[in-house]
Amino acid sequence: MVLIKEFRVVLPCSVQEYQVGQLYSVAEASKNETGGGEGIEVLKNEPYEKDGEKGQYTHKIYHLKSKVPAFVRMIAPEGSLVFHEKAWNAYPYCRTSKLNEYMKDDFFIKIETWHKPDLGTLENVHGLDPNTWKTVEIVHIDIADRSQVEPADYKADEDPALFHSVKTKRGPLGPNWKVLAADLADKWSPDNIIIDRSQFLKEVVVFKQEKRIFTNLHRQLFCWIDKWIDLTMEDIRRMEDETQKELETLRSQGQVRGTSAACDE
Repeated sequence: MVLIKEFRVVLPCSVQEYQVGQLYSVAEASKNETGGGEGIEVLKNEPYEKDGEKGQYTHKIYHLKSKVPAFVRMIAPEGSLVFHEKAWNAYPYCRTSKLNEYMKDDFFIKIETWHKPDLGTLENVHGLDPNTWKTVEIVHIDIADRSQVEPADYKADEDPALFHSVKTKRGPLGPNWKVLAADLADKWSPDNIIIDRSQFLKEVVVFKQEKRIFTNLHRQLFCWIDKWIDLTMEDIRRMEDETQKELETLRSQGQVRGTSAACDE
């Protein structure tokens, strides 16, 4: 049985701004999650063109032994906690596949993402047939809602409810920030929605972790806005090249870093 869940994340930035912000935040988060033999390894990051579609192709390997629940570590064979992620980013549309070579067809995640100028009200953005659409679970993620964050993940300096951007004057985000943002569109450009359609063959642990990743990354993205708002795509590509080399160094030294504790719940 294939389960489909749609994550909707509204952000106080434009679709154009988000393209840079997302790539910057992924690079920074990757460094924060890498060390001590674990983390993220970038195999490829290059332009692609296929069937009239153009974008950026990435192939990453995630070494995640300490980032899965303890009961999984106990039963998992050596080398089985390595996952491959391939992404074709034809912004504002992106498709991503995640797989594990050990489990093969028993573990596969497909994620399709649209970035739209909308406040989260657009329905069936992926054009699913009516019967399939009825089975989709919609999951709303509010980056300003601390209750959606695992206690082990919370950081005050990455809390949109506390953060104020010096450069853009956006934030802090109050409980009704999305309603207020609609009235401040000219100032905040709060028109970016990310809609992820995720299909899981193994759902319980994977769904929880994907939601956790989407929540934490987009909270960070907003709170890092002063670091990326002035960057160009050329700056981002240079940063990605530097990050790829830095990740290689980080993975071979130091201690395991990043999220892990909340996985043991």
